[in-house]
Amino acid sequence: MEPAVYRQRWHKLRESKVDTDALHQLARQMAFSFTDRYFQRGLYEPAYIDLLCEMATFHAKPELDNIASAALFGLVVEKLCDDFEELPIELYSRVMCQVISFCRGLPAGQELDRALADFGLTSSDHLYQRAISTHTRQYRHDPKQAPARIIFLSRVTIGADVAILGVMVQRLQKLFPKAEIVLIGNGKLRGLFDDNPQVRLRELNYARRGGLFERFASWHAMLGILREEMPEGGEEDILVIDPDSRISQLGILPLLHTDNYLFFNTRNHTQLAAGRCMAELTNDWMDAVFGVSDFCYPTVWISPTLTDAARTRMDLLRACGARQIVTVNLGVGQNPRKRVGLEFEKRLLRALAAVPETVVILDRGFGADETERSWQLMADVRHCGLAGLETRFADANFPELSHGVIAVECNIAEMAALIAHSDEYIGYDSACQHLAAAVKTPTLTVFAGSNNMNFVHRWSACGDTECRIVHVNTLTNPQHVDIDEVIARIIQERANRTLRHPQQRIHEIRKKSRQVQQMQKRVEE
Repeated sequence: MEPAVYRQRWHKLRESKVDTDALHQLARQMAFSFTDRYFQRGLYEPAYIDLLCEMATFHAKPELDNIASAALFGLVVEKLCDDFEELPIELYSRVMCQVISFCRGLPAGQELDRALADFGLTSSDHLYQRAISTHTRQYRHDPKQAPARIIFLSRVTIGADVAILGVMVQRLQKLFPKAEIVLIGNGKLRGLFDDNPQVRLRELNYARRGGLFERFASWHAMLGILREEMPEGGEEDILVIDPDSRISQLGILPLLHTDNYLFFNTRNHTQLAAGRCMAELTNDWMDAVFGVSDFCYPTVWISPTLTDAARTRMDLLRACGARQIVTVNLGVGQNPRKRVGLEFEKRLLRALAAVPETVVILDRGFGADETERSWQLMADVRHCGLAGLETRFADANFPELSHGVIAVECNIAEMAALIAHSDEYIGYDSACQHLAAAVKTPTLTVFAGSNNMNFVHRWSACGDTECRIVHVNTLTNPQHVDIDEVIARIIQERANRTLRHPQQRIHEIRKKSRQVQQMQKRVEE
């Protein structure tokens, strides 16, 4: 439908009594029309974006504005930067620059306008040209120029932070052992870096479900943190590393006036043909920027107190007779597309717990939805005649069990500690697969929701242990996924894994493969 027709509907809707259902439907229709035009004819229609921005900033009540904001970000912005889609980052940049320019022109956007003007960005075109330069330039930093302080932006999602920052922090600590490292991100990250004395966390939360101005509030907060963290030598003594963070809206919003800003474009599709995972791409980027090769697997730094507590709990289970401890997390990070289904999850737990002297540790997850699903899973476990207990990691009396399922309520660091002392980890594509690889626990990831090989390659777990995957095609015919077949493949992958002889390091295998290819090419020439 044409933008003019949508505008007429919007004007009629805003002049009448508030109808949230109609507002929701209209916003979604406009968002889909924008993407339809692009997919069909490659057309960029700015009128749709302007109208969605107007709808997202019109009402006095935030809950009404958030309806259009959710459609704009959920169906357009997030889709364009979503790793499921191979759409150009330039299109995302164009949309975001238009949204930012619309917002800065409103009375509520005066602070946004002043902050952008301070960086010399006075128009949407200036902002867009800077974004393209940020995404395409080749960054270099002389390792002889040691910064006093290194500041990392979080990727907002825990899994990406483990896969990317878990590599970068190690390598920069080796390059600049005297530099203080400051991580800007969610407070949940604290438990994953507790045992690294060189790293300090400054908490900053990104409103992934907020309105337009709430999305930009994290950038304003980031600028404030940078001012507070600025060394005596000013920007010349600081190094800011942006791993494609939502805090900067993927590098569109500026952070420094100098060149001491390094942007890691994780959505550079020219790199994906090699089938490299995010940890490998991070190492490649570090090699190119600093001119020093030193491959590091992702890692986390959990406090000894926490790891000792997890070891004590696992030792208790083994003393009771458990010979195999399998830790399972079935969360999907607010992305239900990654889930195979509740029936699959029930049968998976049954299959794992059916093996004698096996204890399954089930992470109860985060939020009402995951808690409810874990309750349903545990009810099924008990209905099938298996022992099913529930506890909290913090409880002094951890259950004593030799065979069955234990649902554990814990935070992300506590879960990482439990995984570290398990025999193996199984779960969907989410944060815990990266945590499992980082703590060197054999990992099996169920990838669903995408048939994009590049996506699966990019976000596969990477660690100094065996990391296997089972891909489930839930897109072609989601109602007819053969659950028994998927379970059988998982069991087979587990049987193929040799615990005492970990697989050869993935980066060594791929390095040798590239060397062979280069030799063959020279022979052919």
